Amino acid sequence: MRSALVRIGAIVRKEFRHLARDPRMLLAVVITPVIQLLLFAYAISFDVENVPTIVIDLDQTQTSRTYVERYEASTFFDVVAHGGTMAQVDAAFDANSARVAVVIPAGFARTLASGEAAQVAVLIDGSEPTAAKVSQAYSVALNQLYSQQLTRQWADQQGLDLSSLGTLEPRIRTWYNPERKSSDFLIPGLMVVILAIVTVQQTAVTLVRERDQGTQEQLEVSPMRQIELMIGKLLPWTLIAFADMALITGLGRSIFGVPLRGDFWTLALGSALFVFASLGMGLVISAIAPSLDTANILAMLIAFLPAFLLSGFAFALDQIPVFLQWVSYLFPARFMVTISRGVFLKGAGFMELWPELAALTVYALVMLVISSVLYGRRSAR
Repeated sequence: MRSALVRIGAIVRKEFRHLARDPRMLLAVVITPVIQLLLFAYAISFDVENVPTIVIDLDQTQTSRTYVERYEASTFFDVVAHGGTMAQVDAAFDANSARVAVVIPAGFARTLASGEAAQVAVLIDGSEPTAAKVSQAYSVALNQLYSQQLTRQWADQQGLDLSSLGTLEPRIRTWYNPERKSSDFLIPGLMVVILAIVTVQQTAVTLVRERDQGTQEQLEVSPMRQIELMIGKLLPWTLIAFADMALITGLGRSIFGVPLRGDFWTLALGSALFVFASLGMGLVISAIAPSLDTANILAMLIAFLPAFLLSGFAFALDQIPVFLQWVSYLFPARFMVTISRGVFLKGAGFMELWPELAALTVYALVMLVISSVLYGRRSAR
């Protein structure tokens, strides 16, 4: 046992010496995750506000101007231009200077004064579906409020008392992220994506590099066992991944104010299992990749894309096709995103997240067993 630890320690020291001799690699595995976090957190946002809006008022009455003031007073719509022809709507949409166009037809005030239903056209640029959906919802709500105001004014003119009528007043409260900040939603998931990239890619590359440099054969004929070599290779990247995890967590809390409401040790356990699962995935890639370039490409395809698209990081999993929902179970990021957001935002602990922790445990064991078998077959050739 003692001799095994000595051999593993020798490999660990060798790996850290390689990192110390290559500042670019150290920069890639320590500083790059921080840069990625800052870039993603500031660049990616699901907040939709100040949508540029053009108003085409063909009525030009005090009533139409009062209606336009509703849009101007809104924090969602940003009226950037007024026009008098429909051609200006096409020009604004083509130039991306406006995303919403409000067209008030001629006779708008006269129709309302006669007690009839007036119509207003709200045209939305659908090239950005998220902004389009939110713009539609806000526009419908704004017009409903305006319609209610007109109804109350009409009742007052008729001398009717509407206070005796039953009304429905919803009281909406958002849990876990009351301010609906995109950073609170994104950063716990970003942590998983960044860790997946660092651990899978670097592990996939490190052993392939040994083959390319011709040092793997020397290690295989040494007294060192295959499992000792794998542990020695994985341990430095495990420590670096934990350091990245602590650094990203600290930056998320200090710079972006992301809350940590749940059990820290549940997050730590989940992170450790996720790191082991990702390292095992990297080992499998390194065992089957014939070259360094192939290992890099496979690592990016398997680590980044599934972690970004099939983990729930950017898109809710229940909104994607059922087939892809089943495919998402093949990647550990799916479980870790649930753990991370549960601990950070929902105050969850071990009792709520044990199914995801168990899944990560099984995944890590399966990946390490598969990689051991693949390396055993490669060594036997």
